[in-house]
Parts: sequence; structure tokens; C-alpha cells
Amino acid sequence: MTVAAEVGVLEHDADRWSAVGPEDISVVVCAYTQARWDELVASVLSVLAAGAKDVIVVVDHNPALLRRCQEQFPQLAVLPNREERGLSGARNTGLLAAQGAVVAFIDDDAVAAPDWLAKLAVAYGSPDVVAVGGHIEPTWRGANPHWFPAEFRWVFGCSYRGLPVVPARVRNLIGCNMSFRRWTFDEIGGFATGLGRIDLVPVGCEETDLCIRVHQRWPERDILYLPDAQVHHNVSRGRVSVRYFVRRCFAEGRSKAHVASSVGQDAALSTERDYVRNVLVSGVRQGFSDARRGDRWGLARAAAIVSGLAITATGYGKGHLFERRRARSTAAS
Repeated sequence: MTVAAEVGVLEHDADRWSAVGPEDISVVVCAYTQARWDELVASVLSVLAAGAKDVIVVVDHNPALLRRCQEQFPQLAVLPNREERGLSGARNTGLLAAQGAVVAFIDDDAVAAPDWLAKLAVAYGSPDVVAVGGHIEPTWRGANPHWFPAEFRWVFGCSYRGLPVVPARVRNLIGCNMSFRRWTFDEIGGFATGLGRIDLVPVGCEETDLCIRVHQRWPERDILYLPDAQVHHNVSRGRVSVRYFVRRCFAEGRSKAHVASSVGQDAALSTERDYVRNVLVSGVRQGFSDARRGDRWGLARAAAIVSGLAITATGYGKGHLFERRRARSTAAS
């Protein structure tokens, strides 16, 4: 390599890790149902109010919703999901259309704080940062469920007790509030289409899989969680039920087994082990302590934590057996 060529490579690398402003962030909003129309409109307007110049709305295989979005947002890029049905395919479609140096994601039923993009952009001032996410606060569409433990708010796609309360490096971000330097996808690929929600099926972990691949590719770089970079996520009455809690926990376990088969068990479960030992054990103790102080819901929260852990572990076990059978079948063919 000549000196001139080497200088060019170094300049290119420096540019890849350079600081960005809110105007350099593309925001992808994925939608699949007209039942969330009002929430979708509020989400897009909040992103525009936060200073986004490049907003991509991706509609997941719903022609009627696509036409309605194109009519409502003629100034924006409104695209059909060009990959297989599901959230991962929709996000990948948005990635291909994004023009910004950073690509952020927000759910169609979430509202960004006015300074959301500004907060994310500040973190990218460090050349060590490859991805940034923030706090997701639930907005209850019914009564706040007193039986539900804050340790399991990930069931709703919200921030949960146990996440850092100050800016900190984390293993993975939550899909409702996350961002990445756009060029990273050129090297590690997009979201795994074998994961991710499809309509109302409560699967997930596609962002966990992606973040682990980012860590494996750039172990010296940071994925940051910023509590001050906030969005508010609507939690419908239908999600505040024991049935949804059980389905979501089981699906999380199965999804995590799929991630483990892809990136390795140690990487897939490193954070979860600490979460169980420290956060969940503390949560059970807190539930009993609350009950002794007269909070009649304390025991219910403690029971929900134990049940949620058992259901998630069962889902993981089922998923692990499935992945092993699939691997044997693939090897034999």
C-alpha cells in the first residue's frame, strides 16, 4: 500500500467514527396494523419534532396501511417491507433507505421526547461509540398493574428495573429506542429474519442478536445506554394480562435459544445470569418486604417474578431442544 493510500484509509476510518448531530440521524418507524393508526401518527410527529430530517416509515405487508401512510406523510419515505414478513424484515428495509450517518429505531406506538435525537447525537461525539439507546417509559392505557413487577417491563418492550440509572456500557439495547452507526450494517448484516415480531406473535431478541454481533466484531467499542434519551411506549390493556405475560416470557426463552445457537451460549446468556442472580432475587425479596409493610400486591409481584423466570427458562429449554434437532437435521442433509 502506498503512503497516499494508507492516509486515505486512515481518513476514511476517522470519518466512520466521527461525531454526528441530530440532523445526521435517520429514524425508522415500522408499522403493520391500522389499529395503531393514531399511535403511529403521534410517533412520526414526535420524531419530526425531535429534529429528524430523514424519517422512513416501513409498512409490513399491509397495502391498505401503506396507501394511508403515503397519503398522510407525502414528505416522508414510506415504503413496503421488501423482505419477508416481520419486524426484522421491515427494519432491514428501512436500513437500506436510510441516508444518515446513524440509524435510529422507534416503535410505531411510542413517542419520542423532544430532545431524544439530541441526546443520542451527543453520545456519538465519542469515537469509541458504535451504538446508543435510551430509556423507554411505559404509558399505561389502563390502570397501572400493581401485580406486575418492574423487573419484567421488558415484556412490554420498556426499560426494566436492573438497567443502569446513569450512562453505561451495556450488552444490548431495546428495540423501541436504539441507534447504530449506519455503516456497521455493511459489515455485520442487518436484523436476523428468523427473529422479530410478526404481527401479534410476541417473539423478539433480534436486537440482542444484532448487538452481540456488534460486540463480537468491535469488542473494543461501546454500546451505550443513556437513561436521559427517552421515549414513551404505549402499553395497551391487552398486554396487561397474565396470559400475555406467560406468552411473552415463553417466547423470550425460545428466542434466546435461537440467539444462543447463532452467537454462542456464553454471549447470549451473560447478561441474563447477572439479571437472575442480582435483579430478580432482589425483586423477590422486595416483594416480600412490601407485603410485610402492608402492600397486598407485594406477594403477587414476587410470585410473578418466580413464575416469569420459570416460564422463560421453560421456553429456553424447548427452544434449545428445537435448535439441536434442527442442527442435526441440517448436518444430516
